[in-house]
Amino acid sequence: MTVKTTRKTWDPYAIIKARDMIKLLSRSVPAVQALKIMQDDMACDIIKIGNLLRNKERFVKRRQRLLGPNGATLKAIELLTNCYVLVQGNTVSSIGDYKGLKWVRKIVIDCMNNVHPIYNIKTLLIRRELAKDPDLVNENWDRFLPKFKKKNVKSKTKGTEKPKTSERSPFPEPPTLRKVDIELETGEYWQKQTVRKQQELQEKKEKSAEVAVQRREERLKREHTAPKEATKQKGFEAAQHAHVTQQARSTEDAFATAEALKSKLKPKAASASSSATAQDYIATKQRK
Repeated sequence: MTVKTTRKTWDPYAIIKARDMIKLLSRSVPAVQALKIMQDDMACDIIKIGNLLRNKERFVKRRQRLLGPNGATLKAIELLTNCYVLVQGNTVSSIGDYKGLKWVRKIVIDCMNNVHPIYNIKTLLIRRELAKDPDLVNENWDRFLPKFKKKNVKSKTKGTEKPKTSERSPFPEPPTLRKVDIELETGEYWQKQTVRKQQELQEKKEKSAEVAVQRREERLKREHTAPKEATKQKGFEAAQHAHVTQQARSTEDAFATAEALKSKLKPKAASASSSATAQDYIATKQRK
């Protein structure tokens, strides 16, 4: 495609604007938005993001972060920067003023470098609020801006640390020896079969003797260890305490029954004593 001026062209810079408009149209920007580039206060920026990452899956994920859920993140970027942004393939096309284009490029490149766009969006929101205050227009805003720290540091878990090894040798590790190879090295392979069987039987006898000695020692340890007296004494004390409490309860019950019987017998004894005193008095009167 070629771009030419005509006799009606009064702005010499229009040829550069027309070239940028063709670039935007080739990047699938709508014609209504691409025509805005012909205005004097408008510029465009086509950011190449295809060569920033090698991993295709990672590239697709980070490009999706620019759009956000239902295009919410892209809409927020457009509102804060006053720019039109279009994510298409391996490029990001933006149209707006120079200040906004600068922020769009920073957000896009940071997003491809694993910095979420929300951090830059927060910074832009704070800057917008600070710009409204006339006292802070000529001051440095670094003390008001947030400072985000990376938190995705991998923690070293126990048991996963690999031992530090020396430089890796270019030669492969030697293969593990078979049983026949070991016999060939030791010379057992050339011995007679009867001799080998005798050696195997001798080794088995020695192993069984070692196991028998260990078992005998363990049995002697169990036999010579004294029984635990503390537990028996505790059981005896508990039984004795239970017996004493039972005796105390029986004596208390006996005292209670005795008291009840005394309380029942007292009125009868009082009536008998009163009748005896009355008879004595009558007898003394008759004598007189």
